[in-house]
Amino acid sequence: MRPQQPNDRAVTWEELFFDLAFVFALTRLAHLLHEDHGWAGSGKALILFVVVYWIWGGTGFYTDRQSVGTASGRIVILTLGFAGLLLGITIPDAYGDRGLLFVSVALSARILLGIVTLRNVPLWRGFLLTPHGMIVVTAPLLLMGALTEGTTRIVLWAVAVVVDVSSPLLVRGPVRTIRVQPRHYVHRYGLLIIIVLGESVIQVGTVSIDHPLTPIRLLALAAGYALAAALWWTYFGYGVHEFRLALERAGNQARLRRSVLINGHLLFSLAIIAIADGLADVVEGPLETLSGGEMTRLVGGCALFLGTFAYTHWRMRREIAWRRLAVAAACFVLLPPATVLPALAALAVLLLLVGGLAALEELFRHRHPTRPEDAEFEQMDPGPVTNE
Repeated sequence: MRPQQPNDRAVTWEELFFDLAFVFALTRLAHLLHEDHGWAGSGKALILFVVVYWIWGGTGFYTDRQSVGTASGRIVILTLGFAGLLLGITIPDAYGDRGLLFVSVALSARILLGIVTLRNVPLWRGFLLTPHGMIVVTAPLLLMGALTEGTTRIVLWAVAVVVDVSSPLLVRGPVRTIRVQPRHYVHRYGLLIIIVLGESVIQVGTVSIDHPLTPIRLLALAAGYALAAALWWTYFGYGVHEFRLALERAGNQARLRRSVLINGHLLFSLAIIAIADGLADVVEGPLETLSGGEMTRLVGGCALFLGTFAYTHWRMRREIAWRRLAVAAACFVLLPPATVLPALAALAVLLLLVGGLAALEELFRHRHPTRPEDAEFEQMDPGPVTNE
């Protein structure tokens, strides 16, 4: 077991300030998704989310490699925060008149991140052979898309997003030899989940403000909050500890970062955003029957969340998470009857499944103490995020 390194710091106040701008961009994405419940609307929102997510992930990697407590580091992080604010402003009309501004801001942030993160890496055999270097491919696609309209813009941006998501597999270069600070890096992604869950609570609360608070709607609000809490419990009762432990032990840390944190948390975030949109629909009309698309976001989001956990568990321990896979499958089985049930009834069944899983796993952990090989790690786990 490798001992904790002295520089394995926690998240800093500068990073938390940067997250404020990311919250705003995420809020705009959630509103965009809620306005269009069709598959086309979901796809368009997904494209924009990946663009923003890639900047957030790149910032997390930068702050893990460089100190942001200096004047120059703070200037960089504040500049990236302002870019997040501008992205949030342009998102609602990114497929309209503000598409070029959206792309310009995103590319500027990506270029800045590439420069400050890999400033000591040779250009050709270093920077260009990293995911940051893939901007030479994605930038033309994004710019050409911004200069076109309609379906052409969507297709070009979608291709750029696919290239970005695939880039850690296509080009690795010197990044594969870099080891991140497990405590800091995992806390960054834990904060991402907190941000996305917080947005789901905000979205449900915002919908409630615009409608009479009848007993049925209050019950739907309570059930929606309980589902968000069950998701939180499921993630933080297991995820943060396991993810950090895996990074501490990983021989090929870059591969684990890519599969469990970068790609895994992209799926976690998408699942929570979909669930939040479905919860807003339930609170808006608790006794109504939701459409197939609306219910798919709610039920399918829960299935994706639990399925992603099963995927990350397999990548970390090469073990099948049978309980989570079983509940994910049960969510899919629930989907057809959920489209004919009142929305609140469908939510109640979903809460029973997800909440029951969280309770079952908590009980299982109490009955089965920590594995002997994990005990040393648990003793040095620092707990909540603090500034150092």
